[in-house]
Amino acid sequence: MPVDMTHFFEMNSPMEFEEHDILELTDVALAARVVLFNDEIHTYDEVTSQIRKATNCSLHQAEILTIEVDTMGKAVVFTGDMPSCLKVSTILEEIELHTQIEC
Repeated sequence: MPVDMTHFFEMNSPMEFEEHDILELTDVALAARVVLFNDEIHTYDEVTSQIRKATNCSLHQAEILTIEVDTMGKAVVFTGDMPSCLKVSTILEEIELHTQIEC
């Protein structure tokens, strides 16, 4: 006895999008993160201060991140959309800290 697949294909057909749906989908911001790398040039105080300036985090959080950078060689100091990550990275690099933005 043949199986009627009409209902299956109706429910599993490719989605159809209106033009405004596609525009909304492309407006979604991709998450990115700023990685700060350790160096042997900057002091703890300099790094902590610059992390605070760039990310607006608390002194305690900036100190934790600074210790992580020193002990692990790097740390994710900020996560957000790409424009925000670029801003944070630029501020960190004002004093020649080394950063990388990852998507």
